[in-house]
Order: sequence, then structure tokens, then C-alpha cells
Amino acid sequence: MGKIVVFNTSEYLGALAVKALVDEVCLTPKPGLVDEENNGSHHDLTLSMMKASARSLYPFFVEMAQASKGKQPSQLLRETLGEIGRNAEEKMFAVTNGINTHKGAIWSLGLLIGSAASQGNSTSEEIAKRAGKIARFEDAFMMKRLTNGMRAKKKYGVNGAVGEAKAGFPHIIKFVLPMLRETKNINHSRLNALMAVMAHLDDTCILHRGGTLALEKVKEGARAVLRNGGVGTREGFQSLLKLNRLVEALFVSPGGSADLLAAGLFLYELEKRGIGGNSDGNTSLRL
Repeated sequence: MGKIVVFNTSEYLGALAVKALVDEVCLTPKPGLVDEENNGSHHDLTLSMMKASARSLYPFFVEMAQASKGKQPSQLLRETLGEIGRNAEEKMFAVTNGINTHKGAIWSLGLLIGSAASQGNSTSEEIAKRAGKIARFEDAFMMKRLTNGMRAKKKYGVNGAVGEAKAGFPHIIKFVLPMLRETKNINHSRLNALMAVMAHLDDTCILHRGGTLALEKVKEGARAVLRNGGVGTREGFQSLLKLNRLVEALFVSPGGSADLLAAGLFLYELEKRGIGGNSDGNTSLRL
């Protein structure tokens, strides 16, 4: 897709969402996740596939923003976003030949886009809170088929992606955004934000593959990175490399944490640029 010129707020929000997904996947090194060095714990995913998947979602993110403009949280809005999200999933699967690359991200970013579009000039906290209100409405048309995340949620009694959204994305507000605001080194701040989420989130992607023992080992590894000063210090970076080796040995992937990092990157970009940005046809974003 390269550069895209946006002409209105809906296109701007859609472009920022895609940018967040591309920035997340390009962040390197990430334990167990696809990045610019390797494919992590994913034998079926590649960096190019992840980028193509992210870019294919742009028109659906724009549609979500358009459908939410000026709307209050309601069941109708929830179901409208759900329908667009399912269409986005179909496109994703078509692009990836049936591989799930961004289903969780479509859920979280879709809600945040809808919330941001519904009311301008909102803080990140207000956008997340309003997204939670939207998520708490039921979608009568949502398919009841259990996903791997849903199975892990049921088996281990954790919140999962749905619970995180309904609560107003607390891990983004408490951990991702503070880390992103903390340092001028973009790569370090993003990696530290990922570590902060991994240290606290009951990640259903990890639980699905490795159970509670793997989850606790990964959490402790992420905490060690932060205890040692974060990835910007020698000790912290060595702890990150150690965590990479651990996650590789466990063959697990913190996919839920990655989705929340991407969602946090979206909100952080809104903080820096503003809800409308310079969306008069002169703004270009590299995707």
C-alpha cells in the first residue's frame, strides 16, 4: 500500500489502525512473535503475510469509523461493528489462505475506532471507556463457535479479549500507554510496553498452547526485563534475549499482548496527532 493520503476523519482513523498493526509486527525483537528477525513461535506466519493482512483491513476500519460517527454506545452500534468485523475477518482469511493473523486485533481496534469516531476530542482513557460500553452490549448475530481464546478463557477462568474490552481495556490504560509516554526512544518504549503487558496479562494465546505453567514463566521473564531497567539497559536487554529463548523453548506466543500493544499504539498516535489529524487531503501515512 505504501503511502496513503487521507481526506476525512474516518480514513484517518482507518489509516492509523493499519499503521499501528504494521508498527507492532515490525517491532524487533519480540519473544514468540513475528518480527523483522524471525517468525517467532509461528511456523505458518511471515512478516510479509502479517503486513498484507494488516493493510487489507483498511477499508473495513474506515467503514467502522463511518458507521460510528456521532453515535452513542448501543446494541445497534455493537452489532454494526460486529458485522463489519466479520467481513474484515473474511478478507483477512482470503489474504492469508485461512490463517488467523489479526482476528483479535480486529475486535479491539474495531471497538476503539468506533469509540474514537463517535465523539471527537476524547482522551485515550475516554475512548477506551466508551469502547468498553460498546463491548458490553450483546451482538445477537455473533457466531457461537468457540475460538482457541474462548476455550482457554473457559478452561482457565480468565477474562480473555472480550473481558478486556468490556472492562475498558485496563491493560492498555495501566501499562501500554504509560510506557509509550515514558521515553523518547520509540523502539525501547514499544518493547517495554509489550513487556509490561506480558508481565500482567493472562494471555489466552499462551494459555492455549502452554497452560498456566508456561504463562507464569513468561510473566516472570517479562517482569525480569522491567526489573532490570527495561530494554534500554544492558541488563534489561539481556533479560529480553533470555525471555526470547524461553518462549521459543516453550513454543508459545503472546498474541493477546501483541494485540493490546497494537491497540495502545493506535491510541498513542491519536494522542500525538489529535482525533482528526490534518485530514484535509494533505496528510500521508506510510503503511
